[in-house]
Parts: sequence; structure tokens; C-alpha cells
Amino acid sequence: MKTKEVVDDITMNRAITRITYEIIERNKELNQVVLAGIKTRGVHLAHRIQKRLAQLEQIDIPVAEIDTKPFRDDKKSQEADSTLIPVDITDRQVILIDDVLYTGRTIRAAIDNLVSHGRPSRVSLAVLVDRGHRELPIRTDYIGKNIPTSRTEEIIVEMTETDGQDRILIKGE
Repeated sequence: MKTKEVVDDITMNRAITRITYEIIERNKELNQVVLAGIKTRGVHLAHRIQKRLAQLEQIDIPVAEIDTKPFRDDKKSQEADSTLIPVDITDRQVILIDDVLYTGRTIRAAIDNLVSHGRPSRVSLAVLVDRGHRELPIRTDYIGKNIPTSRTEEIIVEMTETDGQDRILIKGE
């Protein structure tokens, strides 16, 4: 299987910045926003967006860490829920953040987890990469990159925090 870089670090950072600006434009009350990163890379993205929001708007937005494993319907897990939500999300605008949107099952699990902790006024979705092939009626509100793939291909997001570099790869035939 060959692997090809489709997004470099500069382009990836521009996509994150674009998502940040869209969040600012679409959320009049940023003090009501909670960024909820889906473990693992979604959490890193949430922290990067949080940092940019602080630079641009001088506001400290809370970041939650959402563990989807206990809520998956396609993969059984005996692991305890490691979700960390530092504020009450009831009546807050929660932006779920993940690296790749594919079938929608991770997002469904994240929403199930989220609503077990409170009732947000709104939940929206930000993803770095939308690759298509939905199995559930999930759509994204903020997209860094649309990268169409076949079902046999895989999108690999590498981030400095976990992989030592920023880039997006397609692995396939």
C-alpha cells in the first residue's frame, strides 16, 4: 500500500486558522462556547483552536476531552469513560472537534457521551478532514479540508503533539 502526503504543515495550519475564524464569525457569544475535542487528535485540534481564539479575541474558551469508546455501537469496549468536561455544558454552545469525519459513528458516540453530561443549547461539528462515506445523517459545520476518498483508502492525520509533525496522508492501493 502506498502512502501519499496530501496536506503539508503550512496548509494544515491554515485550515485550522480558517476553522477558528469561522467559529468567531458564527458565534456571537464566544463566552458561551465550549470546545469539545474527541480523543485523541480532536483534543489537540481543540487546544490549537482555543489558543488561536485567545490570540484573536482575547478569550479563554474551555476545552473538554470526549472519550467515545464506551459509547460506540460498532466497537465494544470495557474501558472506563475518560471524558473530561471542565465546565457545565448545559445551555452552552458546544463545538465537537475531530480530525476526520468518515462514517459519522464516532460523532454519534461523542454526542451520546456529551448529552450524558448535560443539555447543550446547540452542538455543532468541526473537522479537519471530511472524507465522505457517511453511514449516519451527520454533517459538519466547520471543515478544514474536503478530501474525497474511496472506502479502501485511509486518511492519516499526523500532529506534532503525537506524531512529531503536522501533515495529512492518504494510504491506499
